[in-house]
Formats: sequence, structure tokens, C-alpha cells
Amino acid sequence: MNRKKSIALVGTPNAGKTALFNVLTHSHQRVANYSGVTVDSAEADLILPDGEFCSLVDLPGSYSLRPYTEDEGVLTQALQKNNFDGMIVVIDATQPERAMRFLVEVLDATDRPAVVALNMSDLAFARGFEYDLSKFCDLMGVPIIPTVAVKRGKSKALLDALEHAMKAQKRERSRFLPERKKPSDGKPLSRKEVSEQILSFYKTSDALLKQVLIRKGRPDTRSEKIDRIVLHPIWGMLILIAVLAITFQLMFNLASYPMDWIDGFFGWMGGQVSALALPAVLKSFLVDGVIAGVGGTLVFLPQILILFALILFLEDFGFMARAVFLLDYWMGKVGLHGRSFLPIISSYACAVPGIMATRTIESKRDRIVTTMIIPITTCSARVPVYTLLISAFIPNIALGALGIHLQGLVMLALYALGIVFALLMGAIFKLFFFKGRRPPLLIELPSYKMPSMQSLFKGLVYRAKLFLKRVGTIILALTIVIWFLVSFPKAPAGTENPIEASYAAKVGHVFEPVLKPLGFDWKIGMALVPTFAAREVMVATLSTVYAVGDTSEGSGVSNTDKLSALIKTEWPLATGLSLMAWFIFAPMCISTLATVKRELKSTKWMLIMMIYLFILAYGAAYLTHLVAAGLTRA
Repeated sequence: MNRKKSIALVGTPNAGKTALFNVLTHSHQRVANYSGVTVDSAEADLILPDGEFCSLVDLPGSYSLRPYTEDEGVLTQALQKNNFDGMIVVIDATQPERAMRFLVEVLDATDRPAVVALNMSDLAFARGFEYDLSKFCDLMGVPIIPTVAVKRGKSKALLDALEHAMKAQKRERSRFLPERKKPSDGKPLSRKEVSEQILSFYKTSDALLKQVLIRKGRPDTRSEKIDRIVLHPIWGMLILIAVLAITFQLMFNLASYPMDWIDGFFGWMGGQVSALALPAVLKSFLVDGVIAGVGGTLVFLPQILILFALILFLEDFGFMARAVFLLDYWMGKVGLHGRSFLPIISSYACAVPGIMATRTIESKRDRIVTTMIIPITTCSARVPVYTLLISAFIPNIALGALGIHLQGLVMLALYALGIVFALLMGAIFKLFFFKGRRPPLLIELPSYKMPSMQSLFKGLVYRAKLFLKRVGTIILALTIVIWFLVSFPKAPAGTENPIEASYAAKVGHVFEPVLKPLGFDWKIGMALVPTFAAREVMVATLSTVYAVGDTSEGSGVSNTDKLSALIKTEWPLATGLSLMAWFIFAPMCISTLATVKRELKSTKWMLIMMIYLFILAYGAAYLTHLVAAGLTRA
């Protein structure tokens, strides 16, 4: 059986490499306007024009093959150690100087067959850039194909050229490239020899640019004009705050309609199953376990999709890189590097890719500090829990003439508290454990451009699939376990509160003495246990507990409105606020802890993270309950 050929996809950050990967493979990798998003290699099937299946490997973006950061090291090691059958080099046609230097270095490093995707050629043409493609090909000895990564029809010529190039097992080294320096006597190159090699790359790329760039385009004046406002220290911060506020307002107000539809559907489904002539245990399993648990989590999908739609739009538009620039000054005040904000932004989706994105931070000390504070930021798994608690305890009243609603402001405040406490803990770590000067922030600000609706749609579909997969596997499995624990053993007939005899009550009562100072009863303690696998399962657990425990007439399924009403009735306001405070800090995700251990190669730091976050969670919940209970009594 013939081995499947593998093709490396390499390029600089912001050159559209991952967008091209999506188009070529019909995949849905996330695209963002800053380096560090693609921190690990992704792989997908690629079909060549002759029908041959190959494996396309999307390697991390890098400005150089000299690995200053770990993600750049991934690219360098991959090209050195992996025997790729071909290579696609993606360069930005609107950034000719950077593109030529990277291209020269990559073509010097390997003799594998290669094609060059001169990407964003439409933007380059619009701004007046003109290349002599024929001379470009002759000088470098590889096909140069103009591409537009977000348009599928523009990639056919690239695949044709790749297929033709791969018919040869090796690529003829261009005579235009500098002579490759080889170590003598098996020793590595000296510092002087490395410096000479780097200088030769710069000279070669400058000479190449003079010959192939017929006309240099105009600067991106539109982006410069916008940046005069967006990057202003006052107006820029106000715009950033306004964007975040609008995002959370839309999460509550726009998402309410599809949430009601989903909630109504599961309520109807529960009613239909309740009407069937089924054994009582099976009916309870389907209605109170599967439907109540899964439906109670799935109803929050519209909010999560709205959040990601706005984040993906802002990333593709170019705004997120500006947010990093704006916040670098304030992060510097607490001793953190501006690049720490890139992983923090990634962790809004999930802490796992956020922690992996710390590979872009050069300083090991800054990388550890950033990793330690990432779990405090508000990941998407917290959204269902926050939404349930806010809906139950915070009235959705409009404030002022602008139509700003209180629930959206509270959600924004929870996100803001996550950022504030993350920065505060970062300052404490830097002050007491990782003293040292903060290196300056070097970041490329990409041109503003309207995002591709197709790319945004793919990104949302990808996020929806991940959420649905999580609901259909982890959450469903945990819901079934919780249903069993709250349903058995059966209480004797006539018992006033049958659920108190269940296994779940026994488990919950074990934790109750420890959690009682926080205002948590055994039901909350029971619901917190499975959140170590997935935070959002908290809602499914409460749905199941209260669905089984509710003996009122026609209880059926515990939908979102009913669950909100139940916990509002059973819990005082102080308990709801205390639980919100708990979820800001608690490290309730095994995947995050495992990623910390793997990325930092240290069990010690994983344990330190888990312990200090539990202390913060307990302390914050205790103080919140103490203050809120005191104010309520007053």
C-alpha cells in the first residue's frame, strides 16, 4: 500500500495561511489577525487535481526560521525533521519586504518541491503593487501563483502547480540563493557564521525585491485614518469598552428568541414523552434525565454562537490586534507583557488553546505567569452558568434612554472581573516570584478588511459542532450518571422529600459542611462535582436534580424558565451571587489542568494553579455571600 504524501503549509502570520488551509481542505480552522492562534500543526486531507489524496499540514506561522518562540520552533523542527513530499509557502503580496525575507530563508532550508502562494493579490493590486511573476519564478526556481485565500476558485491554479512540482522528488536549488554554510567537523555554526548567514539572507531578499517588484503600492491610508481614532489612548479604550458592551447586550436580547424556541421544543418533547405509556423509571430517565439535562444546556447555544460570531468578525476585521496594542500599556502597569493578551483573547473560547498560545511569548517567566492566570478569564463554558444565574437573580430592566439592559451589564461585569483579577494575579506572580524587566511589545497591525461571510459561517459551524459534540458526549453521559444518583435508591412511599434518600443527597451532604459558609446546600455541592469535567454541565445537573426532585403536579421537564424560577425560590440572592463569584475563579476543568502540565512540563505548576484558584474561589464566594447576606438583612 502506497504511503499518503504529506505537504507542509508554511507562511508568515497574517498572510492568510490558515484561511487558505480551510479553502484547500474544506476544513474549519480558526483564522485570526495575530500570530499565536495556530500554535500547533493542524492536518487535513487535500485532493490534488488528478484525484490523489494527500495530507496537508498547517504549520504555525512564523516571521523567521530562527526560533525565538516555541511556535516558531515547531515550524523549524518540522521542516528539518519531517520528510515532506511538497511545500506551499504563503506570503503576503502587500508586505513585499517581509515576504521576500521569509521566502528566501524557507527555500534555503529545504530542497523539497515547493510552490509559492502570493496571497492577498487582490488587495495588492488594488493598492498598486505590481510583480514581475515570470522573473520571480525564474530567479527562485519555483512557481509563483497569485491567490486570494478566502475565494475557493482562486486556488485551482495553485493545486495544478503543486501537482506538477511534486512529480520531481527534489527541487533544484536556485542559483540566486546564497551559498549554504555548512558546519565544519560536525560542529554547529559559530555565532559569527550565523550572523553572516542572516546578513546574506537580507542581502538576497533585498536584491530579489529590486528585480521582481515593478511598482510599490500605496500605503494603506484607510487603515491609518481609522487607527487615528481606534488607537487613541482615550477614544480607543472607549470604543473597546463599547464594543464589548454591545456584544453582551446582543447575547441577552438577540439570543432570547432562539433560546425560547429551543426551550419550547424540549418542553414539547418532554410533554410528548410524558404522555407515552412507558414504565415510570424509563419515563423519568428520558424526561428528567436526558431531555431536562441536554435541553437545559443546549438552550444556551444561540448565546455562544452570537459571542463567537462577534469575536470572529472583529478578528478578521483587524480590530483584535488593535485591542492588544491598546491594552499593552495597562498590562505593563502590572508587569505583564503585551503578548500575554493574545493567549488571554484565545481563552475566551477555551482555556486550553489559550494556554497553548503562550508559546508565542519569548520569556519563559512571562509564559508561566500568563499560563497561571488564563483560567481566571471567562471561557465559553461559563456562559450557560452565568446566564442561568443572571436570569434568575438579575431583572432585565432597561437603564436610561439607550436601551441598555441590566442583565447584559452584569454579564459584562463578570467578564471584566475575570480580566481584572487575572491581571492582578499576574502582577502578584511577577512581583513575588518572577521579577525582571518587561520586554517591549512588537506586534503587526494588519490592514482593516471586511471579513469573508463564508469564513465566518464556517467558523460558527465549527464552534456549533464542538458544542453539540460536547453536549452529545460528556454532558449526556454525566447527565445520565446524575439522573441515576438522584433517582436511586427509591424512597419509601409517603416520604415528603424523596430525593433526600438518593445517592446524590448522600454525596452532596458530604460536601455540605465545607460549602455551607458559601451559602451552598447539598444540591449545589452535588452539581459542582461533575463540573470538573465540563463547567457547563452545572446547568444540566441542576436541571436533572430539580426535575426529579419536583413533585408538583405536571412537573414534566424542567425547562430554563422553570429552573430559573425554582432556584430563585429555593436560593437567596446571596447564594446566587456567591455562586457567580465561585465560577470566576474555580479551576473546574480537568482538560485545562492537563494542558498546563503538558505545556509547562511541570506537575508542580499544575498543582500550584489548582490550589491557588480554589483558595481564591472559596474566599471570593465566602466574602460575596457574607456581604450580600448582610446587605439583604439590612
